[in-house]
Amino acid sequence: MSKLWERMLLVPSVVRLASRAPKDPAAGWEGYWRGIHTTGHSGDVLWDSGSRTESEQYADAVVAHFDPTLPVIDVGCGNGTYTRWLAGLFPSVLGLDVSSGAVELAKREAEGLQNTDFMVLDAAEAGAGERLLERMGPANIFVRGVFHVLKPNKQASMAANLRTVIRSSGRVFLTETNFPGNSLAYLQQLGATRRSMPPQLQSALENLPRPGRFGAQERNSTFPDADWQLVTDGPVNIEVVSMGRLGLSQQVPGYFAVLAGA
Repeated sequence: MSKLWERMLLVPSVVRLASRAPKDPAAGWEGYWRGIHTTGHSGDVLWDSGSRTESEQYADAVVAHFDPTLPVIDVGCGNGTYTRWLAGLFPSVLGLDVSSGAVELAKREAEGLQNTDFMVLDAAEAGAGERLLERMGPANIFVRGVFHVLKPNKQASMAANLRTVIRSSGRVFLTETNFPGNSLAYLQQLGATRRSMPPQLQSALENLPRPGRFGAQERNSTFPDADWQLVTDGPVNIEVVSMGRLGLSQQVPGYFAVLAGA
């Protein structure tokens, strides 16, 4: 059977699962995180492999371009995997997520860390930038896997809020999935077949907004030259949990960029 035909046979299952997702993305994220029981390698969170292989790709750029005197805000922190990683590099880190369930889980997993804090906030909502600036002062921003699940108007709103927070000395580091094929090919790479669906993938389809790609073209549209300066960018590998028979973490093509205010 051809790959294209196998791909088309996924459509009924994908449509059925995606039809269950709440129309309100915030409600979807809350339902998703309330259903998480285990994290890390082979855990419930699709994009949290528990491996340091991915973060090692980011370390040099983050250390080189973030002002070490400023706090760091991890936007879309989820269960706080990257918040905790950043806390090992910088003196003060705030994990931020739209879901209170995610923040509760992140707090439990970061118990004992003295230089981390967490906050429930939609970074794309009006006024979010001012609220963060009032709480933290100017800050560096780390974003992993948020822009690719937002609609263009929300992407623009979130970018504007981040511009408010970084002021003149902060930087934004973003990293996003940038799969070159269509959404069905993406699901196939993650292990979906017409006969079975990995539970981590099924949970995402049933709760979360439909993901897209976010590469240089999308970054250029979302972070206009009038407000932003591109410092550096390039390809990366985004790691997701093990969903195959071999028990190995899987890699998805991704994109990273470091941005400063213009």
